[in-house]
Amino acid sequence: MIFARIKWLYAVIVIFTGMTLMITTFYLLPKPYAVKFSAWFIRFLVFIPVEVRGNPDPDAQMFLINHQSDIDIGVMETITDKDLAWVAKKELFNVPFFGLVVRLPKDIALERESKTSLVKLIKECKDRLDHGRVITIFPEGTRTESGKMKPFKAGAKMVADKFNLKVQPVVLVATAWHFSNKRKDFKPGTITAIYLDSFVADKSNPEWLNETHDAMQHAYDEALSNLPKYHKRRIS
Repeated sequence: MIFARIKWLYAVIVIFTGMTLMITTFYLLPKPYAVKFSAWFIRFLVFIPVEVRGNPDPDAQMFLINHQSDIDIGVMETITDKDLAWVAKKELFNVPFFGLVVRLPKDIALERESKTSLVKLIKECKDRLDHGRVITIFPEGTRTESGKMKPFKAGAKMVADKFNLKVQPVVLVATAWHFSNKRKDFKPGTITAIYLDSFVADKSNPEWLNETHDAMQHAYDEALSNLPKYHKRRIS
């Protein structure tokens, strides 16, 4: 137990150091290299290779990603060369130190359960898209370590429908098994990331977000069933 806590603490220190590097190099490196550099720094020092399945769409304008762990952002940043504009809850932008990590690259703040915030979300997404960035969202709206994805929030669909975006779902498999602040647990090892087929958002289909949820859950379950290391201890 003590050794497990030490491993977790080591990973936390690496993540904190990586974020510090991003802040200190942000104005020294061309965008988005400070973000990419810090993500690779973290991945390298926590010994987490990534097996990428499927093909990233070079024309994707929005990524939808399931969310289990604090390392999800770092993993995604290192498996694409795109300049990602993350949508995150507004409270994170006011957290000391971490707020800089999301404010410097001009990520997008979302105030939950606010109609005015949705208008602001659409406006800010338009700005980031005009600058060639890819809107990147955890559509569940929060982390869940169970492996069963929560229903997707409507914000992603509103933005994608508004701008007729090309959307690509990305499934990260069992990242909470590798790093969990909730359990204070860290296990090095290869993570599987799956690019699903991209599609153009169709506002005439009111169910496309739910269908995407089901497709991502199916891909997750299928991948998990073929990765025996995760069967020894189910994520809970």
